Amino acid sequence: METRMQRLLGKANTLPLSPGVYIMKDKAGKVIYVGKSRKLKNRVAQYFQNSEKNLKTMKMVSLVHDFDYFLCDTEIEALTLENRMIKQYSPKYNIRLKDSKSYPYIKVTAGEYPQIVYTRKRTADKGARYFGPYSGTGTVFSVINLLQKTLGIPSCKRVFPRDIGKERPCLYYQMGQCLGVCTGKVSPEEYGETIKCALNILRGNTSAARRELEEQMMRYAEEEKYEVAARCRDALAALRSLSEKQKVVAAPDADKDVFALYTDDTCSCVSVFNIREGAVTDKEEFYFGADQIADATTMPSFIGDYYLKREYVPHEILLDFEIEDEDSEMLTEYLSDMAGRKAIIRTPEKGDMRTLCRMVYANARDKAKLYRLNAEKDEGVLVLLASMLRLEVLPERIEAYDISNIGSENKTCGMVVCKDGKFRRSDYRSFTIKTVDGVDDYASMREALSRRLSHLADESGSFSEAPDLILLDGGKGHVSTVRALMREMGIDIPVFGMVKDDFHKTRALCDDEREISIAREQSVFSLVYKIQEEVHRYSVSRMDTAKRKTLTTSSLEKINGIGKAKAKALLTYFGGLSRVRTASRDELASVSGISARDADNIYKYFHGDEK
Repeated sequence: METRMQRLLGKANTLPLSPGVYIMKDKAGKVIYVGKSRKLKNRVAQYFQNSEKNLKTMKMVSLVHDFDYFLCDTEIEALTLENRMIKQYSPKYNIRLKDSKSYPYIKVTAGEYPQIVYTRKRTADKGARYFGPYSGTGTVFSVINLLQKTLGIPSCKRVFPRDIGKERPCLYYQMGQCLGVCTGKVSPEEYGETIKCALNILRGNTSAARRELEEQMMRYAEEEKYEVAARCRDALAALRSLSEKQKVVAAPDADKDVFALYTDDTCSCVSVFNIREGAVTDKEEFYFGADQIADATTMPSFIGDYYLKREYVPHEILLDFEIEDEDSEMLTEYLSDMAGRKAIIRTPEKGDMRTLCRMVYANARDKAKLYRLNAEKDEGVLVLLASMLRLEVLPERIEAYDISNIGSENKTCGMVVCKDGKFRRSDYRSFTIKTVDGVDDYASMREALSRRLSHLADESGSFSEAPDLILLDGGKGHVSTVRALMREMGIDIPVFGMVKDDFHKTRALCDDEREISIAREQSVFSLVYKIQEEVHRYSVSRMDTAKRKTLTTSSLEKINGIGKAKAKALLTYFGGLSRVRTASRDELASVSGISARDADNIYKYFHGDEK
């Protein structure tokens, strides 16, 4: 009788030697792995031959019941299709980057006096430039703060030239940490030169920024503009100090990214160092669990996706590991096309660059060790929690819910997610309660859980991932309500309430019959306390946001000719009611849907009839 492996190998041997993408499916038809190859037959057949494989690959292959494939004309097309299908199916065994929307950027706005601001959204603002994404918000704010202090770029919320001369200069101007655009003494040309230096620093080109500052200092000195020349001198000194602090690891003109991969049977870590002008300017680590396959075959897709989410591809990419020639050629072509110039990818075998790769590998290994220790500690808490609640599975994904309202208005239910003992903020959601009249927390909780659980059948997305445990900010009544809902829906997920004491602090967990004390197990108590505080904070914040929107919209609706749609358009365009108040008639009329008469009515409402 033909075995499963023989059947799959036979099917693999019928594949063409062409570029393409293959998808592995389990017995239920669910996609568990997506891969690509320049020669489909050779790559797919390897999985089902008696060749040596790592533990993660063996585990994946043991679950494969069938596979499908898609032929592509080129290797680049295969790489692109693979990335798209990984996002579509979120296969269990693939490594993947988090969605780009969660990455922070630095935005340099357009106009006479550009601003340098933090953002998470890349919009099509004409003339605006974006840098990033960066590894975290801490990095972004440190860079912005550095530019503001070094070059004297304003850090206030004033908009120039509109606000020039309207208020007294702030303390930062008095301390010499701001150019003082608000004084009217800084011309657009002078400010533009400062922004040009900032742009060079953001690109990693501090030497060009230093040269520009030196030229400006000499020119202003010759023109006897000694105050401006002194600002250039101070900025130059700050830049030199910055260059001395950065860790130099390569030649002064080096423009490289270095990738290293550490993997074992329990976890994997990819470490990336960004090197600009020979110095490490940023670094990032990516962690993958025991099931996800991180090896030489999956790294080209990872690297391609890494740069797909970024603005810039460096001139050279160094790898601490070997990848197959066909993958290297494919990735080189893909990144060169993205950069608009030749991108070099290589694995150094000796010399300083090999030493640099080993340094990044050591970082990946040490970070993986720390990740594993933290995971073991978190898993221990989850094991103890599962034991106390008599759960059948480890509660790796915990979802918590809390209802917040102001009277019978603005009722919201916040949902937070704790994955492997850590909050996963990208999975947080809030539900605006629509069907409940008056104040009824039980009915509100039922509506929110009904809407959430209806998405368990989704093929992808965070809602498709079923929770191992649901915690409700409430007592036995809340638990009874949600359990009754689950029985109606044919769903069986453990549900417990987080009970508070008279001082509104965590006391115990409960089901619909009894309370389970957690006070004596400090680690479990701390976890539940953190979850209860976080879901309460989140639900209140979402309710406050909804309330503010209602108040600001209703305020604008008092104006003749302004309804909900126009009020919303104004708030979206200006970013808040305060900016609507200070806008000119022309600015108001530039908003889509706002006529000249509307603009006149709005202006008169906030300023009176100046005529």
